[in-house]
Amino acid sequence: MIETRAISGTQDRSAGILERGDEIQTISPDSDDEGAPESSARDDRFVSLTEKGDIEAYPGRNGAPDELYKKRETPVTRTRTKRSWKDPGPPPDAGMSAWAQVIFGHLVVMNTWGFINSFGVFQTYYVTALGRPPSDISWIGSFQVFLLFFIGTFTGRLTDAGYFRPVFLFGSFAGVIGVFMASLSTKYWQLFLAQGVCCGLGNGSLFCPSLTILSTYFSKKRSLAIGIAAAGSATGGMIFPAMVQQLLPRVGFAWTMRALGFVQLGCLIICNIGIRPRVPPRRTGELVDWVSFKEVPYVLFAIGMFFNFWGVYFAFYYLGSFARNTIGLPYTESINLLIVLNGMGVVGRIVPNYLADRYSGPLNALIPVVIVTSVMCFCWIAVSSRGGLYAWAVIYGIVGAAIQSLFPATLSSLTTDLRKAGVRMGQVFSIVSFAVLTGPPIGGELIQRKGGDFEYAQIFAGLALFTGCLFLLAARWTRSRQLRVKM
Repeated sequence: MIETRAISGTQDRSAGILERGDEIQTISPDSDDEGAPESSARDDRFVSLTEKGDIEAYPGRNGAPDELYKKRETPVTRTRTKRSWKDPGPPPDAGMSAWAQVIFGHLVVMNTWGFINSFGVFQTYYVTALGRPPSDISWIGSFQVFLLFFIGTFTGRLTDAGYFRPVFLFGSFAGVIGVFMASLSTKYWQLFLAQGVCCGLGNGSLFCPSLTILSTYFSKKRSLAIGIAAAGSATGGMIFPAMVQQLLPRVGFAWTMRALGFVQLGCLIICNIGIRPRVPPRRTGELVDWVSFKEVPYVLFAIGMFFNFWGVYFAFYYLGSFARNTIGLPYTESINLLIVLNGMGVVGRIVPNYLADRYSGPLNALIPVVIVTSVMCFCWIAVSSRGGLYAWAVIYGIVGAAIQSLFPATLSSLTTDLRKAGVRMGQVFSIVSFAVLTGPPIGGELIQRKGGDFEYAQIFAGLALFTGCLFLLAARWTRSRQLRVKM
């Protein structure tokens, strides 16, 4: 006799047990198997329903105790789930499909973070073209990064729930439309809506979901894989400023932006076709995983990264302005400096992540990188020559990029249940979003207060990074007090 029932009580499906809301078909032990519906997509685990309604799972008939089938005092049933679910197994960590996801992730980061890290080009141009103070212009770039991080909680949870495709498609559409609408903009508020709001929503719907999918393909090589994908920021940070440098004086602002938009459109079409979710969806669960905030290392890490992102982006926004206004370099050379700063990110995003996988672990690698970045912000105060500024840009480009690539790698290492990778990553993204929203404008305001001098802003960036490092040290200490533990 076949009977359909709903399971009461929530159990961990990853352990081979059903969860609340799953419908089950039960077959009495007295009946044979011929009436049982068969499907290769169904779960063939067997479950005993006790008198109390508890659920006990076994891998199959052969894995269950013999007395389970002999004892008649307690009703025993065999169950098949209606919901299709298949254990994907451990991350492959290699192979064509896994490394293909790295390439697609590289393209995504190139067209999100690569475009964002190129904002220094627009910062300098908009100040001149619109006649607005630097702090006003920096709100456009800051709001773009804010939305990228802030909506991570929502896009991460939707990715976990199996809605990667529509989320990623929306992000592709919004990001490209934002760039094309910016090409038509002539006023500050128009650029803010197009490049700040529309591109920000698009980038946020692309970055977190793609990084979540990528992290499920790797375990031992996860930091390296994320680092190679994150190097897309350096790729975009070289390509987009170079395009602006060459096209702006020839075809004007409007067609320069459209050319950038066509590059993004082509890359994102490829990514929409190629990115493949690997882990089955987790449709139940809250939008916010409150249990995560009971983990002290997770909370301390989130606070530490808030302070780190408060300071690290100041240089990416204002290096061009510093080169022009303080050192006296022409606009074209200020763009070259930005290309150098972003280009060194290839080294900063791959080498530290490789060393983290092989020797130290991402958190152990992140802490010294943040210390060096903080020191470099204070050293920036003493830079007063063209050669010194190029040397500074090389070093800061490496360590600043390393922070950005080790951040998601470390966050991923703090997550053991891959089905919660999206929501846990998105939650921290939302927290640091307020740092990237306010950090560069605070720096711009400090420059104005100092009468165009960058000293106060440089000190602010250095202190923010130093504070973030203290919280990372606390997170590492609470996770393990042994110095030689890889984490």
